Amino acid sequence: MEKAPNNNAVTGKVYLVGAGPGDPDLLTLKAARLLERADVIVHDGLVSREILDLASPSARCISVAKKRSLHSVAQDQINQILVSEAAKGHLVVRLKGGDPFIFGRGGEEADDCVAAGVDVEIIPGISAALGCAAQARMPLTHRDASSAVSFVAGQCKGLSDQNWSGLAGKGRTLVIYMGVANAEAIVEKLIADGAAPDLPVAVLENGTRDNFRALRTLLTDLGDLVRRENVQSPALLVVGEVARYGDAKNKFREFVQMAGVGA
Repeated sequence: MEKAPNNNAVTGKVYLVGAGPGDPDLLTLKAARLLERADVIVHDGLVSREILDLASPSARCISVAKKRSLHSVAQDQINQILVSEAAKGHLVVRLKGGDPFIFGRGGEEADDCVAAGVDVEIIPGISAALGCAAQARMPLTHRDASSAVSFVAGQCKGLSDQNWSGLAGKGRTLVIYMGVANAEAIVEKLIADGAAPDLPVAVLENGTRDNFRALRTLLTDLGDLVRRENVQSPALLVVGEVARYGDAKNKFREFVQMAGVGA
């Protein structure tokens, strides 16, 4: 005897897609193909117009852009949008800056889809750390400088809740996402956890975009550098000896010379 069809089955599918750090040429082929096929695209604010223009003209785009301390759409609501659109039989692309599983909350979205019986697939993207470092020609690992890399969030649950001990120092690279607004507190935290005040640090702003900047200073000067140079998000902080490599402008030396003190 045949089983009766399950009328509650979800016929749509959700793809959590990494849009990369900004340059549309850094999209994967699979991501580009999915944009052409998508019925609904749920996208972050950092996803560029050039990438969204790759979508089918018939696709419906839903912005769920978030700003610091102002979430225009709550995460639970984003999850529900994905589930409800898939339940209508739609091919849904959840388009995220960078990679969905590196500070993209992709894990939460995937879990909610699975719990609701929605088929979900992850399409990785080039993370901001990799894209920004590549543009600055700054290796995150180097035979002479670093054999380990750690990624942390500079605003996740407050800095006091995070344990960064041992992440920055000799032979190690620490990449800090979303840390510009908390630069001074990050300096204090790292030094309190044992990092040397003269540890090199790079600020990589607007990675893979035309207005990219790469600035270099010492850890103790990081907060002042962010203010002096009016650094704006999106920007990454790279802490460690690898920050001496690549094309970053040495703003600490420039600052010392302008101040008229010895380097």
